[in-house]
Order: sequence, then structure tokens, then C-alpha cells
Amino acid sequence: MITKPKGTYDVIDREALKLKKINRYIDYYCEFYNYDLIRTPIFEARELFHRTVGDDTDIVTKETYDFKDRSDRELTLRPEGTAGVVRSFIENKMYGSNMPRKLYYNGTMYRYERPGNGRNREFTQFGVEILGSNDVATDVEVISMPYRLFEELGFKNLNVKINNLGSKEDREAYKKALKEYLKPHLDDLCEDCKKRYENNPLRILDCKVDKDSDILKNVPSILDYQSEESTNRFKKVLEYLNYLDIDYEVDKTLVRGLDYYDYTVFEIVSSENILGGASTIAAGGRYNDLVEKLGGPSTPCMGFACGIERLMLAMDEMETIEKRPLDCYIMYVNEEEKIKAITLAQDLRMSGVSADYDTTGRSLKSQFKEADRLHAELLIILNSEDLNKGLINVKDNLTKEETKVDENEIIDYIVSR
Repeated sequence: MITKPKGTYDVIDREALKLKKINRYIDYYCEFYNYDLIRTPIFEARELFHRTVGDDTDIVTKETYDFKDRSDRELTLRPEGTAGVVRSFIENKMYGSNMPRKLYYNGTMYRYERPGNGRNREFTQFGVEILGSNDVATDVEVISMPYRLFEELGFKNLNVKINNLGSKEDREAYKKALKEYLKPHLDDLCEDCKKRYENNPLRILDCKVDKDSDILKNVPSILDYQSEESTNRFKKVLEYLNYLDIDYEVDKTLVRGLDYYDYTVFEIVSSENILGGASTIAAGGRYNDLVEKLGGPSTPCMGFACGIERLMLAMDEMETIEKRPLDCYIMYVNEEEKIKAITLAQDLRMSGVSADYDTTGRSLKSQFKEADRLHAELLIILNSEDLNKGLINVKDNLTKEETKVDENEIIDYIVSR
């Protein structure tokens, strides 16, 4: 038997219901916040992710699915969404007018990592990007939008961990101080961190191996090495979050795992009992230099992403997910009635009413049982005698009340019910 590849999964039954609900809320909220949908290719030129995510990040060095096509082009399955959005922004010259551009994506990503609870090699990521605004109100919207979306989905006790990486000059000053602090402790760090020490010491703060060590708990605060402009900007972000009643805490070690971030970075954490305790369900930040780095004009940007699988896991703890009841189930016993069932079902569906009928040759008794299984609210019971008189029998499956309806008025009647 052929089975699915390791690190992938099928979305069926209850999982499919949860995914449908999440996607429905995502589309609603993005419309409310005036974001436009963008869809980018699942695979891109390998260079795109090396130039954006970073050559020495874990994603690029350990986790990307790289391959050559039949024309010997080097390609990569996308490991995250922002790089493709920025590439599309530049390639399609979206920067010409109507700025800022507010975009959202929702699609599959791929990373070769050890599969675990809420972590897969093929996973779905939803995110938004605002391109062309450096206003702190943009930072706050990108934080508050998923925060309110998660509340609507049923998450409790949400908290935002937030930090300020400052300008490029601020980060260079901090890197020097960080290297000086870490130098006596190099032998106590993991092998990856020893390499990061030379290439990108900020990456050490995001280490999964040493994150709980006293060494990293006592690092100098990046907030102490920032200009007055960067400091005032961060204060304004926190002030706006207070206005919107967003719970947050400043985390001086938060840097995120990608190279392109500057200024505001954040994670949204839920205390729901998923993945063994409190868990990050969304994260993002500002990236003001990335568009220019890929050959576009100077364009300040802000965005976030979240893994859909983590939301689906949390929903197991929060609520019962059930399929929406069927509006109408149409029942018949002979060929004449079957033809009427087929045409009536189409007319109802085109009128916005969910409808179904039997296609397996069930008896009338079994059709009643199927209607109950589908939680059908109305039963349309066809019989040749009524049809010859131009009538259709409609039964309320809750009250058991039956009504004979004129065949020419059946659609209006069902819609009104």
C-alpha cells in the first residue's frame, strides 16, 4: 500500500471541518481589515530565499526542499510566505500607486524538519503583509488583527511578546556588545551558536538548544543600545497597543528566526493546552530593507504569519466542531421522482439552500435515517400522486409538521423557511 510521505497529513472529517471554519474566519477578517488576497508559486528560485531568509539561518542551511528541474534551474519549495510576496510586489510593480498595499496569503509551505505535534514538513501558513507604510499604526494593526481573529476563534488569555530590534546602526552596536558578553561563554554554547557568533550573533538569541541557559537569560538588553528615534518609536507602538487593549510584555531576547527583520518584532502566545503548554501561534515584524535588497525601491513593510495546524490543534481543546446541518434532504422511490429530486436539488442549491438526495438506491426507510444523520432541517418527500397534482410534500424534521406546497412555489417556500 502506498502511504503519505513522512511529515505530511490528510485533512479529512473533523479536521476538514476545523480547517473550513478557520479559513472562513480568515477570509472574513481580511476583508474587514481591507486586505487583498495574493497567491504566489509553491516553488521559487532558490536564490530568493537565500537573499531574504538568510544564508546562515536554520531554514536555509537545514530545512529547505531544494531541487533542479529538467532545465537544470535551481528551485526551492517555499519555506515561508513573505519572500514570495515581496518578489511579486517588485515583479508586478505594485509600488507604482495605491500605497500601501495590504495583502494576505494562505497556502502550503515546506520545511525538512523533524515532524512533531503541530509541526509538519508540509504545513499551511496564513499571513498578512503591509507594504509601503512606516507608520507605527501599521505595526499595531498587524499585531492587533491576528490577536482579535484568534479571540473570535475562541482562544483565551492571549499575550503578545514584543521587542524592538532598532535600526541597522542600532543592531550593529548591539552585536558588538553581545559578542563581547558571549566571548567568555563560547565553549558552553552549542556548535551552531559557535558558528553564529562570527556570522550573526543575534541568531544565538533564537537558539532552541541554549534558550533556557543562564548565559542567554542574562544577555545585555538590545533596548539599551538604540537611538532616541528607535526608542521613541517603540514607545509609541506600546502606547497604541494600550489604546487597543492588547495584552503584551516586552521580551528583550526576542529576535525571530529570519534575517530580514528590523524594529518591531512580536509573537502572539496562547495559554491554551496545546503542544504541552503555552504556545506561539503567530509571529512577525517589520522589514524595511527587504524590498530594496531584492532590487525594488525603498519600501517599509510589516507583516506576520501563523501556522494553521497549531490553530487546529487548539480547537480540539476549545470547542466541539460539527458539520453544518443540511437545509433539505429530498426523498424519492421511483425514476420519475428521482428526476424531480435531481432538478429540484439544483434549483435549491442555486437559490442558496443546501440540499442533497440519495444516489445509492436506499429504501425510503433508509433515506429517513440518512436525513437524520445529516441533521436535515426539512424533508422533501416526493411521490408520484402528489406530483401529478402539482404538489410537493415538505416535512419539518424537528416538529414533524407536514405541508403540501404548490410545485411552482416550492423554491420560494423553502427559501422563506
